[in-house]
Amino acid sequence: MENGYEVNKSIAARIRELREICDITREEMAESLQISLDAYTDYEEAKEDFPVSVLYAIAQIMKVDLTELLTGTAPRLTNCSIVRKGEGIMVDRFKGYDFESIAYKFVGRKIEPMVVTVGPETEFAPPELVQHPGQEFNFVLEGQVRILFGAREFLLNEGDCFYFDSTVPHAQCAVGGKQAKFLTVILQ
Repeated sequence: MENGYEVNKSIAARIRELREICDITREEMAESLQISLDAYTDYEEAKEDFPVSVLYAIAQIMKVDLTELLTGTAPRLTNCSIVRKGEGIMVDRFKGYDFESIAYKFVGRKIEPMVVTVGPETEFAPPELVQHPGQEFNFVLEGQVRILFGAREFLLNEGDCFYFDSTVPHAQCAVGGKQAKFLTVILQ
């Protein structure tokens, strides 16, 4: 099993290759993503981890499924898909944040469901706020989750849910010194 750095290196290499195949310069990609050339270069050279929102945007620009960026393999199922417990694709994007893609086998997904685990370290060192096109739904599976949403905060307990406009800067943190887990569904 690859460690987080090796996974990031593999993703970066796939993105670089796809960008070159599509005849897109780094400058054009950075401009499309609305980030600096230096930031994009750091992602593509695996000096920094790609935020999930950037991976989604790159997949849209390249007209590929997110699964291809993450694994190098295109999804194949078009009618239904089962991902058994423990078979999801793990994506370690931020310190204290683990994403498990749980619908990666299905071609042409209109939503991206993931199980997100946030570690206790996020309570006092919250991750950077992110934003991306579309809408998002979070359902707390275990623990407590503090949602940072624009200038507001919301505390969610197990069984609570939060549906929101994901163009508003947001982040999630564990509360109470324990990890928390939630299902997120992203519609872009």
